[in-house]
Amino acid sequence: MNLLAIDASSLPASCAFFRGEMLVAEEYLHNRMTHSQTLMPMVEHMMQNAGAFLQEVDAVAVTIGPGSFTGLRIGIAAAKGIAWGCGKPCVPVSTLRALACNGLCHKGVVCAVMDARCAQVYTALFESDGAGKLTPLGQDEAIALEELKQRLAAIDRPILLVGDGARLCYNSLENKENVVLAPATLQFQRAGAVGLAALGLVEQGFAPIPAEELAPAYLRLPQAERELLQRQAAQNK
Repeated sequence: MNLLAIDASSLPASCAFFRGEMLVAEEYLHNRMTHSQTLMPMVEHMMQNAGAFLQEVDAVAVTIGPGSFTGLRIGIAAAKGIAWGCGKPCVPVSTLRALACNGLCHKGVVCAVMDARCAQVYTALFESDGAGKLTPLGQDEAIALEELKQRLAAIDRPILLVGDGARLCYNSLENKENVVLAPATLQFQRAGAVGLAALGLVEQGFAPIPAEELAPAYLRLPQAERELLQRQAAQNK
């Protein structure tokens, strides 16, 4: 399978191109520029450098959440546009599962954690055999950082923290004896890991979906909607 992978779920933006299991090309930017300005030029430049054409792509993989509400919409819109234009299907990938693929060489528990602000995190736990196999230990969740700390404290195996909330979580832990912070090059979302996650899902039998079925998985309401509900609840008291 020739696979184009895209991620714009957080501050970095990236894209990657796979031929089978081989990562042929990848571009990554973490410069705080707007993804709507950088993502599509990155895809075009990467494909040119790879000597490949979008028409060669068999499917487009993209992170659907959790993550930045604006970033997710930009990434999904880009994936839909490319897929529609080329008549190709899409592979939706959990941002947390993609992050966990940064820890495929770790043997133990991989904790993917993203900063959701207000002492909240998006998180998911995975068992990694250290040889490329990930097994989810639960669902993607939006929980309090304090609750995640309690869960990690109950685990007596090696734990690898990945994600833009990894350092926040690591710094908050009282006992770090069995916890390791992923190196900076593997902490953040990367399209290469999105591609690995997508290929793994397809290998397990997941069928790529039509582009029009792509939809974000936010895990919680945007801040504006949460504030509106709070005001409405206060008025109804």
